[in-house]
Amino acid sequence: MATKTLDDLFHETLKDIYYAERKILKALPKMARAAQDEKLKDAFQQHKDETEGQIERLQQVFELIGKRPRGKTCAAIEGILEEGEEIMEEFKGSPALDAGLLAAAQAVEHYEISRYGTLKAWAQQLGYTEAVTLLSETLSEESKTDASLSKLAQSAVNSAGQKKAA
Repeated sequence: MATKTLDDLFHETLKDIYYAERKILKALPKMARAAQDEKLKDAFQQHKDETEGQIERLQQVFELIGKRPRGKTCAAIEGILEEGEEIMEEFKGSPALDAGLLAAAQAVEHYEISRYGTLKAWAQQLGYTEAVTLLSETLSEESKTDASLSKLAQSAVNSAGQKKAA
């Protein structure tokens, strides 16, 4: 059996997050439509716009390592997005819907932060200087998105979810 290297693992993980970002890009408009709070709708739309740029940066990283941009099924993101779908169905029209959507979005963010942090560290180890810069930019965006979602949850969405439906 051939020995797998860190470079191989970097490429496989890059394909994983590429697939994940493309799935997230498709899910965000649906989440925005389902959200009741205007600020949450705006946050989902803003993240959709950011995700498009993140996909472009991933394509650049693929190019830098001489590989074709291609995804591979990411079971983790499939599961996280499936949970979001369940929340949309089970809590539709309820005061807790937005809190559930926001929690699902943060699960996505935490997955992305984990992946980009790992990819950045491996890119540094492998000497992919330009890739480090691109991955750092995305990691920073993901961290800022997570922080803004936390702020939105604490300032409005979670407390609105406590109200009893009439």
